[in-house]
Amino acid sequence: MSIAENLDIIRKRIAEASRSSGRKPEDISLIAVTKTRTAAEADEAVSAGINNIGENRVQEAKLKFPILASSPVKHMIGHLQSNKAKEAVKLFDMIQSVDSLRLLAEIDREARKNNKVLNVLAEVNIGGEATKSGMKPEELSGFLSESVKYLNVRVSGLMTIAPFLESQEKVRPYFKKMKELFEEAARFSAPNVKMEHLSMGMSGDFVTAIEEGATMVRIGTAIFGERK
Repeated sequence: MSIAENLDIIRKRIAEASRSSGRKPEDISLIAVTKTRTAAEADEAVSAGINNIGENRVQEAKLKFPILASSPVKHMIGHLQSNKAKEAVKLFDMIQSVDSLRLLAEIDREARKNNKVLNVLAEVNIGGEATKSGMKPEELSGFLSESVKYLNVRVSGLMTIAPFLESQEKVRPYFKKMKELFEEAARFSAPNVKMEHLSMGMSGDFVTAIEEGATMVRIGTAIFGERK
């Protein structure tokens, strides 16, 4: 099936999941994950109505973004090392994978140099998995409190990668916990902290993520097919 056909199916599933949970489909942002995909494939997705793309690696984004024919909103969704912050700030419109105050401080410093305020999401390791990045849930409150020092970043939500389990029902409790964290964080008030986005759910579990409160889903394989 073509990218456009796959997107039609995904949009229908997003609409069904949204309505079943009493929400509007237009309140869910679909981010096409273009990791390992060509610029032509990314452009094809944009031509089919995609407004947001996500990349996992700075180096790949550096090669791909300059040759895109389109201008989608660009999200950094992979683990970001502090020494890559300088390039990431220039390349991306949002960095979703901020997992420490050290990284936040570095992004803020580079954003200030570039005279911009960059939207970021705090990444939470909701499953406590050693193989995944992200702060512990209990560290989020301290992170938000300290983030008020950094005026060239705007903490606009949370992101997580849930554990890979054999059924969506088994992953549901992790999404539910993220929604609870999101609601707790929304009570924190600061000029540069406002919980607007809850980014969770990928090709295998985005329906459940939406049912549990996701406002952003990051989908690659279901759009582009299996990676070669």
